[in-house]
Amino acid sequence: MNAATAMLDRPPGDANPPFPEEVPALRTFFRLADGRPHACEEQEAQIIAYNNPGPAEEAELLARFNIDSHTLQSSLDPEEISRLEFEPDHAAVIFKRPKSYCADDNFLLKVTSTGAFLYADLLVVIMPDDAPLFEGRPPFPVQSLQDVILRLLYQSISHFEGHLKAINMLSDSLEKRLAKSMENKYLLNMFALEKSLVYILNSLSSNSTLCEKLRLSASRLGFDGDQIGVLEDISIENKQCFRRAQIYSEVLGGLMDSRASIVSNNLNHLIKKFTIITIAIMLANLIVSIFSMNVKIPWQEHESLWPFFVINVLAAGSALAVLWLWRVRKW
Repeated sequence: MNAATAMLDRPPGDANPPFPEEVPALRTFFRLADGRPHACEEQEAQIIAYNNPGPAEEAELLARFNIDSHTLQSSLDPEEISRLEFEPDHAAVIFKRPKSYCADDNFLLKVTSTGAFLYADLLVVIMPDDAPLFEGRPPFPVQSLQDVILRLLYQSISHFEGHLKAINMLSDSLEKRLAKSMENKYLLNMFALEKSLVYILNSLSSNSTLCEKLRLSASRLGFDGDQIGVLEDISIENKQCFRRAQIYSEVLGGLMDSRASIVSNNLNHLIKKFTIITIAIMLANLIVSIFSMNVKIPWQEHESLWPFFVINVLAAGSALAVLWLWRVRKW
């Protein structure tokens, strides 16, 4: 069973309790060595990541790192657009990334924001959920804090591509089930996927604008020639991902009316089958009812059993005749 089928068969809300506990705030610390980040103690940290910060952590960020309150809330707001801002002692980079899928989302793949605050010798990353900061093998050596920002952007695009693959798999699975479905369950799932693509397109477009701003402000951010080249590659990857999401959205939206018609047609076809079966049963019942009337009819005086069998054969034959005509004439 693939991931798409597992998501289709999972009952809504089955993976989460009715009242899930709030995820506690988490701080993690990293330092750069051997071309990649390593977990370390707070005193050695070059990168500090805040996951799901609470009021206490937000107060610490405002006081210790001199982060603007509005910018801090922007990094926690899933509706915020990507942007680049410069403060006297740091630069703030807000970018969009996919949110981890939850069974309660019912096929709606959401996006969220992440804030990266670059100081002279420190990078503070703020994430509104408990997603890991670094995942997978780095696509390029991470030697400086600027490389970390580029890696986070590249990682975000990779996650978007993974979401697009999941949407494609889910769409194919839903199409197969819609061909036989007579309820709106799978159709509503398709609408959720279409809505997810709208969120993804908006986020990719916002990140594309951010990449352009980073390229124009490369000198202020301390990017060297190699890092500018990596940034251009990231921008190209983001545009390709955007185009792919755009194609999926056009295909999914263009065929949505047809898929709704399939569900309606399946229901009409089922009603037609039941109607023909009902006619066949009613015709047999009519024959039996005629010979059960309290009037003089043929064979009423016979005491043998052959009239009984004749009547039943006539009733069964009439029902079979209707079913035979249904099959031959393809009603």
